[in-house]
Amino acid sequence: MTSREKILSAVRQNQPGEIPMPDIHYPDNVSSNIFEQFVKTVTGIGGEVIHCSGYPEIQQHLQKRFPEPARIINTINELPGFETIAEPSDPHTFSNVSVTVMLGNFGVAENGAIWLTEEHMLNSALPYISEHLALVLHRNSIVSHLHEAYDRIGHADYRLGTFIAGPSKTADIEQSLVLGAHGPKSLIVFLVN
Repeated sequence: MTSREKILSAVRQNQPGEIPMPDIHYPDNVSSNIFEQFVKTVTGIGGEVIHCSGYPEIQQHLQKRFPEPARIINTINELPGFETIAEPSDPHTFSNVSVTVMLGNFGVAENGAIWLTEEHMLNSALPYISEHLALVLHRNSIVSHLHEAYDRIGHADYRLGTFIAGPSKTADIEQSLVLGAHGPKSLIVFLVN
């Protein structure tokens, strides 16, 4: 018997016994107004929240804030006026994207994170490669905390999913906070009624 086989045999013989899953109790200190908590948390982590009545208002805001020649990629069918992609594309074609606009599946009030799936990304590089990220979120799709979020995604069918919370940031360099260090410089969340 080789050393490797001896080690693996010893590991197999010394496995812990199975134990039942613990009961999970949701936190009691959840804000009574998860909408306000979500807005406060997103802005607190460096994001921006804009309340909108619908897609025409989002279109006007983006065109005003990012005028031509900004390259705006949009993955939402209901939002006209911007470049769209039909199917997953070569990520190298997105090297000069100024803004990416995507629909978020839902938001989490506790930490300001927004759950995105590949269905809304169309390309997994887009939320990370563009200079700015704009996520559209329906106001009624906000959950209180991550326990609810994991309950929701635990039974969903998706190939790829990710939580995004605020613009990228680091404080490694001389202990100074830098936003947009390795990803989008800004995150705009359009909250639609």
